[in-house]
Amino acid sequence: MKAGRFKQWAAGIAAMALPVLAFAQATDPKPWQLNMGQGVTAQSANAYSAHMFALWVCVIIGILVFGAMAVAMFKFRHSKGAVPDKDFTHSTKLEIIWTVVPVVLLVLMAFPATSKLIAMYDTRNAEMTVKITGFQWMWKYEYLGENVALTSRLDRKSDEIRQSKAVPTAADHAHYLLDVDNVLVLPTDTKIRFVITADDVIHAWWVPALGWKQDAIPGIVNEAWTEIQKPGIYRGQCAELCGKDHGFMPIVVKAVPKAEYQQWLAAEKAKNAPAPAPAPAAPAAPAPAAPTEAQPQGSSTPNTEATAAAAPQHAPVAG
Repeated sequence: MKAGRFKQWAAGIAAMALPVLAFAQATDPKPWQLNMGQGVTAQSANAYSAHMFALWVCVIIGILVFGAMAVAMFKFRHSKGAVPDKDFTHSTKLEIIWTVVPVVLLVLMAFPATSKLIAMYDTRNAEMTVKITGFQWMWKYEYLGENVALTSRLDRKSDEIRQSKAVPTAADHAHYLLDVDNVLVLPTDTKIRFVITADDVIHAWWVPALGWKQDAIPGIVNEAWTEIQKPGIYRGQCAELCGKDHGFMPIVVKAVPKAEYQQWLAAEKAKNAPAPAPAPAAPAAPAPAAPTEAQPQGSSTPNTEATAAAAPQHAPVAG
């Protein structure tokens, strides 16, 4: 009995300690991660701060509620001679307190959450626009105004492991099912607007480190924006069940400094540039005139050269 009670206490203490241990994790999810990551954008930082505020409010409420329950159970238990009050009536003061306090807490959380949500959809003053189109089962990225586009799908190595039906390990592929053949390259410290749609069914473009996800719906164009503050590689996945290969539709974003991005963009433009037209050929020299043939007999048209040669030559007459 005592051993069982000790286990219960240990489990309770561990549960109460989890929020204390739940500090910000790295941008990419890790095994046994206890908390959401801070991300690398303003939106992700806003989401993290709102989450942590709500978390600590819940922790404080939990300590107060479970603390009051513990005091009541151990101080006023039957073995100590406590007698239950059969004539208990509700306290008006307590009713007011536990009604007003939650309302105040909700209002305190609503104001910052609303302002941050409005900022999340403010795509004005963007420096560049990327169009994202979801397909079964890949993504197409178009850098609008730059004549650069690419498709991004599951990398060949992950697909080979998947098709082999072998049990994958980290040694086989460090980023199994989370790598692509063509990554989305974006500049850091740049406000980037995304227009997101789909070609066939509903998809959802989601990279946790960016702090948001957005549905890609056929016939509808949704907007989002980001400003990545730290160079790196950030991974995500389609977050909407879109068919049998939904789990094989990863997203990889590579954030690089502005100068490196411009070099990459110039190289991509050079790939897509049309081949130069061949130089026009020099005009051909005119062909020499063909020699005139003798006039055949019986022709009604006289031969001009022959007639001129046969005509008698007259000497000039003296005056």
